[in-house]
Amino acid sequence: MAHAPETRDKVRRLYVFDRIGLEVAALQCDVSMSTASRWKREAAEAGDDWDKLRAAAILAGDGIENVARAALAGFLTQYQTTMDAINTNGDLPAEKKVAMLASLADSFNKTVAASRKVLPETSQLATAMDVVQKMAAYIRDNHPQHAAAFVEVLEPFGNELAKLYG
Repeated sequence: MAHAPETRDKVRRLYVFDRIGLEVAALQCDVSMSTASRWKREAAEAGDDWDKLRAAAILAGDGIENVARAALAGFLTQYQTTMDAINTNGDLPAEKKVAMLASLADSFNKTVAASRKVLPETSQLATAMDVVQKMAAYIRDNHPQHAAAFVEVLEPFGNELAKLYG
């Protein structure tokens, strides 16, 4: 089914400037998701990258502080998802969990460090996460027999940190 160029332009506008998801934009314009995805892909191949334009529109519209907050919030969502996966996978040995937690804390610190200049309020949370990372590494290296207990108390402690600093 052929669509008018105005329909394609409307899907693009909704996605890029109104920040509506591509699926919802397609629904609003009575276009299939596969068609909207194809339009987006073809536009990118022609040099009209909708995702880059969307990011630029966010920067221009919200300011760098809100963008940094959104990026940090997105990372925290992924962080929590990973934590949930670590805590629910009973097949992982405690030492592996501690190593994964240390790596996750390192990623968190790097993300926070990148946003620290824009969002100085994240410094306290970054310090708290750095301490948790150092403690995980210390337990892994010096007291591996306590790794399981550390993993057990880490999730509720992480919730406390989020209440205090998040």
